[in-house]
Amino acid sequence: MTEPGAARVAVYLDFDNIVISRYDQVNGRNSFQRDKAKGLEAGKLARARVDVGAILDFASSFGTVVLTRAYADWSADVNAEYQQQLVGRAVDLVQLFPAAAYGKNAADIRLAVDAVEDMFRLPDLTHVVIVAGDSDYIPLAQRCKRLGRYVVGIGVAGSSSRALAAACDDFVIYDSLPGVPEVEQTLTEEPPKRTRRAKSADNDKESPDPQTAATALLQRALQIGLGKDDADWLHNSAVKAQMKRMDPSFSEKSLGFKSFSDFLRSRTDVVELDESSTTRMVKLR
Repeated sequence: MTEPGAARVAVYLDFDNIVISRYDQVNGRNSFQRDKAKGLEAGKLARARVDVGAILDFASSFGTVVLTRAYADWSADVNAEYQQQLVGRAVDLVQLFPAAAYGKNAADIRLAVDAVEDMFRLPDLTHVVIVAGDSDYIPLAQRCKRLGRYVVGIGVAGSSSRALAAACDDFVIYDSLPGVPEVEQTLTEEPPKRTRRAKSADNDKESPDPQTAATALLQRALQIGLGKDDADWLHNSAVKAQMKRMDPSFSEKSLGFKSFSDFLRSRTDVVELDESSTTRMVKLR
C-alpha cells in the first residue's frame, strides 16, 4: 500500500522510439530502416535489446510507480518479443496500428492525450516519466510542469532532442542507467520529426565536447549562486541542483564520474573545494 503523501509516478514509453533509437545507436545510423527492408537479423536485435527493467527500476527511484503504459504496434515482431518482459512488470500495452494507415505521429498523440487525461483523473500523481527523445513531446513536458508535476525524460544518446531535455525537470540518457551497456554518443541538437526510425547527427560537428560543456555549466552555476547569495562558498548539493535546473540532462555518471564530488575534483583548475567537514563546499577560483 502506498503511504499517504508519498511520491506517485506515471511512466509512458514510446516503445517504437526507444527500440529504434537503440538499434540505430548500436548498429549504425539509420540502420533500422535499411535492415527492416531486407529483414532484421536476430544478432543485431539482440545487441540492441532494450532493458525495460532498467527503465522501470530507475523510474521507481522517484516514488511508487502506479501507472505504466507502453505504446507500439505489438503485432510487429520487433515489439512482440518484449511483451512477456513488459507484462511481467505490469506494463499496460497500448496497441497502435501501422503508421502507414494512421499517420506517423500516432504514438505521440495517443501518449500525450493519455498522460494529460491521467493527470486530471489521478490528481495525486507527482511525477511523469516520458521515455522518448522526440521533440514532439516538448508541449507535453511543458503542460505536465504547468500542472505541477515533476517531469523526467529518458532518451537514447544520439537520438534525443536537446530541446526536450530542456523542457523536462530531469533528463537521463538511457545508456547511463544502471546495468545498461554504454555506447559512446551525445545528444543531438534536434532529431528529425518522427519517421518511425531514429536518426542521429554527426556528433563531432553538431555537439560540443560533453566535458567542456559540463565545465562551462559548472562555472555558470557557481556564478549564479555567487550573484544570488553573495557568498563565495556554496554547498555541493546546491551547485548540482542549479546545474540540473539549467541543463536537466547533466549527469556526472554519464561523464565517467562516480559522484559529483569526483566531478568537482577533476576540475580543480576551475573550482576550489573545501572537504574539511561532511558539508562539502565549492567556489570558483
